[in-house]
Amino acid sequence: MRKNRLIACILLPLNLFLLTSCSEVAITGRQQLNIVPDSLMNSLSLQSYNDFLSQAKKSTDSQKNSMVTKVGKNVAAAVETYCYENNLSDRVKGFSWEFNLIDDPNENAWAMPGGKIVVYSGLLDITQNEAGFAVVMAHEVAHVIARHGSERMSQSLLVDMGGMALSQAIAESPAKTQNLFLRSYSIGTQYGFLLPYSRTHETEADRLGLIFMALAGYNPNEAVALWHRMAANSKGPKPPELLSTHPADQTRIANIKSFLPEAMKYYNRSKTIY
Repeated sequence: MRKNRLIACILLPLNLFLLTSCSEVAITGRQQLNIVPDSLMNSLSLQSYNDFLSQAKKSTDSQKNSMVTKVGKNVAAAVETYCYENNLSDRVKGFSWEFNLIDDPNENAWAMPGGKIVVYSGLLDITQNEAGFAVVMAHEVAHVIARHGSERMSQSLLVDMGGMALSQAIAESPAKTQNLFLRSYSIGTQYGFLLPYSRTHETEADRLGLIFMALAGYNPNEAVALWHRMAANSKGPKPPELLSTHPADQTRIANIKSFLPEAMKYYNRSKTIY
């Protein structure tokens, strides 16, 4: 009996903490754990972003740089409008959008809190056109707006650092905290606790990204063609979907097709409003 009471005394405050630390993902309505203040995430983001740029080789291709900036600004404007209209302005509060094209053959892109976005030049060989690139840009920005990085960081603080507050973690273990942040904005290879959330995040970012690109004036149907190109360009065998952080290609394409009717409503609206 005493043991049960002790367990209850431990679990009750934890459950209350987790309940009061939940927020809701825009559009999907999924409840997510978020114990990380946006201000601290933005600070960590800026530090990591500047560290990366200090070592990266920026592209000197003026035409490609111009396209990346153009699409980035269009998507950013659409996101800010969406957030304003849906009482989500806090999601982009303090953002200073930047778009950098890096001379790197890898097919990659990422976005961090604060509007800091990096694109690798190798990705443009697959995106091929503005609409194709808008799919990726809107997807990466969607991860930030949905606070997926903050959710991953919150999970890491609970799992790896015993529920330590971020400010305390930064003060006591700055290097480890920085590594947790970087891991929160990249795809890991570990199996287990965090794995299902990664696939959930990807699907949510696909859905939100279609809406954002549609509001920016890009036809969301381009996403299907892009992901067919992505699948055809895949190198080497892939792990089973159960052991992957991303949905399988065919699963992802099927999900995107199911999201298109919703996204097209925003696209048609963008033609008359934005």
